[in-house]
Amino acid sequence: MVIAMAVGMVALHPVWTVTLDALGWSAFLDSPEAMAMVMATDMTIAMTAWMRFRGHGWRPCVEMGAAMYLPFLVLFVPMWAGLISSGGMLLWGHVLMLFAMAGAMAIRPDEYAHC
Repeated sequence: MVIAMAVGMVALHPVWTVTLDALGWSAFLDSPEAMAMVMATDMTIAMTAWMRFRGHGWRPCVEMGAAMYLPFLVLFVPMWAGLISSGGMLLWGHVLMLFAMAGAMAIRPDEYAHC
């Protein structure tokens, strides 16, 4: 899944850039919150496609998708409070994402045991 997530970020980020440039909204990605949500979206799209290909149902896909977004959303608060930098939020969001994914897998071990 992690490889699919990386492929999603690499493959889909240019789509965002070109689309936002065409709309005149290229500054949108300058916001760390927007960048985090775009990366989470890119990873979720690719990961969901891979999970569906591997035979997973929609519920586990949604749970894994939530694991992509939740760490960033939680870290926005300390970033806004000035306790961590935007770079720290992006870094720790990705690290915590792996733990959130592991938590989602721990909830449904039978779902992931065949992978």
